[in-house]
Amino acid sequence: MSKLPINLNDLLRQRTVEGERIEYKTGWNPDAIIRTLCAFANDFENLGGGYVVIGQDCDANGQPVFPPVGLADNQLDKIQQELLAACQLIQPLYFPVLSIEEVEGRKLIVLWAPGGQNRPYKAPEAVTANKKTWRYYIRRYSSTVEAKAETEQELLSLAAKVPFDDRYNQSARIDDLSKPLMQTFLQEVGSTLAEDAPGLSVEALARQMNVAGGPTESPWPKNVGLLFFNETPERFFPAVQIDVVWFPEGAGGDRFEEKIFKGPLARMTREALSYIQRNFLRETVIKHPDRAEATRIWNFPYAAIEEALVNAVYHRSYEEREPIEVRIGNDELVILSFPGPDRSIRLEDFQAGRAVSRRYRNRRIGEFLKELEMTEGRSTGIPKILKEMAANGSPAPLFETDDDRLSFVIRLPRHPLALVPTVGGGGVAGEVTGEVTGEVERLLRAVVGEMSRQQLQSALGLKGEEHFRTAYLKPALVANVIEMTLPAVPRSSKQRYRLTALGQRWLETHQGNGAG
Repeated sequence: MSKLPINLNDLLRQRTVEGERIEYKTGWNPDAIIRTLCAFANDFENLGGGYVVIGQDCDANGQPVFPPVGLADNQLDKIQQELLAACQLIQPLYFPVLSIEEVEGRKLIVLWAPGGQNRPYKAPEAVTANKKTWRYYIRRYSSTVEAKAETEQELLSLAAKVPFDDRYNQSARIDDLSKPLMQTFLQEVGSTLAEDAPGLSVEALARQMNVAGGPTESPWPKNVGLLFFNETPERFFPAVQIDVVWFPEGAGGDRFEEKIFKGPLARMTREALSYIQRNFLRETVIKHPDRAEATRIWNFPYAAIEEALVNAVYHRSYEEREPIEVRIGNDELVILSFPGPDRSIRLEDFQAGRAVSRRYRNRRIGEFLKELEMTEGRSTGIPKILKEMAANGSPAPLFETDDDRLSFVIRLPRHPLALVPTVGGGGVAGEVTGEVTGEVERLLRAVVGEMSRQQLQSALGLKGEEHFRTAYLKPALVANVIEMTLPAVPRSSKQRYRLTALGQRWLETHQGNGAG
């Protein structure tokens, strides 16, 4: 018996409510089930099809009830035989993947219905009727509905328009799929198919995961399979890579450092994110004289970067020979991908966090990223970026595209009080870290223009030079809120100290909170 490329318990418990990709049936109901399978096969929103769970009851809110009602052993064969006959009524022919699963001691039949290769599909209104009338069906939220009027015309226009990631790649061979990579994926998502994988051929495993297909005598891998389960997908899709570029002098400067990430899609994305987090993200701690709790801010919040980069991986076109580029400067982090968002989405909706896509460019890529918990795939990416930037106190991100929607840019501004990156001795981007302590705050408020050490001490009423240097001046220099006018000769008698742009911004933000 076939097994699912997902963990059923996770499917039931984590994605609890009935929705566009899952439907629960207490028992065998051929009319309703065949209509729903037809709707999943049509995959009108390009979400990757869905699942029908037979033997699972749910409450009025669509949440599954545990333990499930289950199916008796003597029902299993009968349902499978009737299902086989009923599926032959779908036009063109379409058969879901069937698996018998056990949850809390109860048997369930789970039908996995990926988006079909030959849509549009139609099914009879009533399987058991003597005179059958065929209709087109699609999913609308948690319901299966008939496609009528303009919706039917739009569905018909999708004929033969299989998304690029779900197409067969006839320039590759089935052996171009890596069995170890497929097994690692199944283990990570907790699929029961992982137990059987060692005994399956590459072709058999790939077919069960729906990353290969075609006739038995000439099987082909699908593009999504090569993107996730081939060590060098750039052989088949040039520019499948993420370029991380650091501009220590800003985007207009002459110097930059670049690191390129390639490989299977999920690994490439994770490695790029890890590199950015390790080398470019720093936390600034700001202490306040009037309260014990310090303010902690990041130059760029990691969760916003993660969401933006995964969004680019999900929605870019793999038919275009342009890499995803992450450009990091002193004042912003920019993620550039090609092409831009669908024309149905207005840019002002992006800026307001209301962007909702009716159709996804890469339904299968999204399916795998969701299984790996790298994305939710419900148009939540933009709102989450906005939320994470606001939670960090950062300026709002900017979303840009051109009139022809040829590219998409996400700009994440640096927090105005975060420390400015510098270049370390090894050439790797780093950042000076430090705290705005009560002493440093007093010093900042005492600076007027350019002042000598003696003038600063006098303004603060301090006599001890060593104490002033240790508690006030050095921490302020380390925090990059004070700078020398002659940094090359720190002990010069003409040395003066002044506020940096960061120090000035800190004071402007903390007006009225003086230490006294």
